[in-house]
Amino acid sequence: MELGDLEEYLHRQIPLSAAMQVAVRSATPDSVVLAAPLAPNINHKHTAFGGSVSALGILAAWSLVHLRLTAAGLRGEIVIQSNSMDYDRPIAGEFTAVSSLADPEAWPGFIRMLTRKKRARIEVRSALVHRGETVGRLTGRFVAFLESDAA
Repeated sequence: MELGDLEEYLHRQIPLSAAMQVAVRSATPDSVVLAAPLAPNINHKHTAFGGSVSALGILAAWSLVHLRLTAAGLRGEIVIQSNSMDYDRPIAGEFTAVSSLADPEAWPGFIRMLTRKKRARIEVRSALVHRGETVGRLTGRFVAFLESDAA
């Protein structure tokens, strides 16, 4: 999937991403990097709104699972089951979310479970970065539901 295709998909399927002006900076099987400007995500303290920061982390993590499933030829639904967010410092400008699997070795088991049971869970992390420094961390558990005609 091309970067522009992923960005358009996110904006169409998850309208919040368009309102946040999310841009896809990179997308590989190991990581998805999304960026958001401060202006549409600003709070009363002139820093990034915590909900926007968390949302960008979730979007990057969700996108990684989506891309990996697409690359595996699997179609299904992906939802977030739970997440934890740590905010280390205020963000006073553009920020990015860099996603990765919490345990890359868990992916094959995730795929086996998904194809066998039509449902599987995986943990994904996103580092929130501003001016080259990690300013927050998100850990999320995502559930994928395989479409019955996929696999």
